[in-house]
Amino acid sequence: MSQDFDPNQNYYSFNDKNTVPVVFIHGVGLDHKMWDPQVNSLNNYSTITYDLLGHGKTPYNKDEITLDNFSNQLFSLIEFLKIKKINLVGFSLGSLIALNFSSKFHNKVNSLTIIGTTYKRSNEQRTQVIDRFNQAKLNKPISKKALKRWFSDEYLKIHPEIYDQFMEILNKKPKDHLNFLKAYKLFAHHKDDIETIKKITTKTLVMTGSNDSGSTITMSKALSNDLINSSFVEINNGKHLCSIECSDDVNMNLKKFINI
Repeated sequence: MSQDFDPNQNYYSFNDKNTVPVVFIHGVGLDHKMWDPQVNSLNNYSTITYDLLGHGKTPYNKDEITLDNFSNQLFSLIEFLKIKKINLVGFSLGSLIALNFSSKFHNKVNSLTIIGTTYKRSNEQRTQVIDRFNQAKLNKPISKKALKRWFSDEYLKIHPEIYDQFMEILNKKPKDHLNFLKAYKLFAHHKDDIETIKKITTKTLVMTGSNDSGSTITMSKALSNDLINSSFVEINNGKHLCSIECSDDVNMNLKKFINI
């Protein structure tokens, strides 16, 4: 497995098994390591994980950030690695980026997997996310509340190391916090381009946890219905980070889908 920076200082990890790579896009405030359960499970596949702009080890110095910035980041990375086609997997903000990327670079995407996305948020749901963004902007601690939305209490009791790992990721240094806020602002204020989504023809799998309060089953079903070539899977007992807590279930569905 190679870990390095591309010429644009994007930090990536590439496990090359001579297959169409599975590329994973993490969520806001996280980094490429959230995908360890998937990379370890998909050890017969080529996999690429990377840190989004302003996250982990990838720098970002502009005042604002857009989905196009994130999509162009991924495009430049796979061009640098000379990869023609990818199986794309996105989580939360990464799902919005994956949809944006697939709408712009559809010839690059062999399959698309969306995990824990928002879609057609109600006014109340939008207000809740913007309130959380405003709390973060005021430097009020949001880490413990975030972990309660992301994992079940039982899982965190059994896995205190996961609690510690994510508390460390979420409690950021000042410069990292500023970049986190840029991405969080984009996520909180995002409005779906529904007509563009309806034009995405890529074979798609939409997954969400049955207990995910922010990326609900209703949202994921609505997205799956609007996509031309999509199926929906509910991850039983999963919360937002079902890719970690329910990794066996997520990985089984992912492998089955990519092998179709």
